[in-house]
Amino acid sequence: MPSEKNIVVLGAGESGVGAAVLAKKMGHRVFVSDRGTIRENYRNLLLQHDIEFEEGKHDAGRIRKADELIKSPGIPDVTGMIQELRKTDIPVTGEIEFAARYCSGRKICITGSNGKTTTTLLTGHILKKAGLDVAVAGNVGTSFAMELAQGDHAFWVLEISSFQLDNMYDFRADIAILMNITPDHLDRYDHQFSRYVDSKFRIVRNQKPNDAFIYCLDDQVIRAEMDKREIAADKYSFTILRSGEGPGGWLERPLGISSGERNEKSNAIVINVHNEPFTMTLESLALQGRHNIYNSLAAGIASRILDLRKEIVKESLSDFQQIEHRLEFVAKVHGVEFINDSKATNVNSVWYALESIDRPIIWIAGGTDKGNDYSMLYELVRKKVKAIVCLGLDNQKIIQAFGGIVKTIAETRSARKAVEAAYQLASHGDVVLLSPACASFDLFNNYEDRGRQFKEEVRRL
Repeated sequence: MPSEKNIVVLGAGESGVGAAVLAKKMGHRVFVSDRGTIRENYRNLLLQHDIEFEEGKHDAGRIRKADELIKSPGIPDVTGMIQELRKTDIPVTGEIEFAARYCSGRKICITGSNGKTTTTLLTGHILKKAGLDVAVAGNVGTSFAMELAQGDHAFWVLEISSFQLDNMYDFRADIAILMNITPDHLDRYDHQFSRYVDSKFRIVRNQKPNDAFIYCLDDQVIRAEMDKREIAADKYSFTILRSGEGPGGWLERPLGISSGERNEKSNAIVINVHNEPFTMTLESLALQGRHNIYNSLAAGIASRILDLRKEIVKESLSDFQQIEHRLEFVAKVHGVEFINDSKATNVNSVWYALESIDRPIIWIAGGTDKGNDYSMLYELVRKKVKAIVCLGLDNQKIIQAFGGIVKTIAETRSARKAVEAAYQLASHGDVVLLSPACASFDLFNNYEDRGRQFKEEVRRL
């Protein structure tokens, strides 16, 4: 690779600015172009590192002079500029791909439609508790490139979205974790689920026989794909529905209990790596709920593959603190509990949230629809939801989906109005759940902004 290249970065968000800062540190000439308005904190970072940039436009002439273009994950491949560049000899890559060239540490990479943030942070927590030199980055917190610009680490725990996977070619994960695959972001994939599935399976691209692939055995899509694909890495499965087979993790199945009963009767998980199993009771896990059993199993398996002591893994799985915006308890106001699940931007995430609550629910939902099919929620909504508060500019799809199931559906266009409406509809003992099933960009900067505004309004009550 030449010592100095003309690097153009499209998009000046967390990923794009991180790539620009790293490229500049590595001695490249860097130009950043964003068709929108660059947020103040990112503009300040570009100025601080003496990086040229433009906003509100794309200078096509200058962009075409690039030796390499780094595309932010939020920019679809179908945009005119990207389509034109694909016709040239200019390579178009992503920030994760670019950053990995300068990383010598082992990479534990987590993807999936749901659970990847929790699993990423939980895995990072275990490695830190074990005293390893580790950084957590990617689609959670600081971008991989931005973190790497501050210095390399022996271990990297990276959350990687499908959008980031789409522009990875030579990247290789030492340990790849695939939590699940359910329909999400189908608007980005021409509403072709197979293309989204292919994107998720890029997590195993370039893996070698001594690498590891950890996957959910209970996910029907993943099981079907495993039969069709040749995967070089060692395979480790996790399951809560099947008997433990081979290396991986599962729910303990007491004698005399059938697989159909085991969710109610089982009370422990088993993690078996290197033929050295250990057991933990479900009550001892810091993260409760069915979905979090999967997260704990995946993180525990990854940690044992790295030969971390079983005692450290067990202790870490017991003392991890819940993450913000994912089934986060906010407050209880006059007997009404408020839960912030703003990170639930797809239907499957909402299913887990509804499934985990055993009291009447006032459900706050809505935002920018991503091609959602709400049918998988009908049964749970019928059983558990007493009212829906829509929070979005266009709520017709939610109203049409649930109008015949839930008697009361209110429409709001701000966090304040949504919280006030939900509080008025709730009774003592009810739960107000913000679990939108949609992206946030119609009314908020991102899901974090939506969640924080929700929490602020709850505290005003």
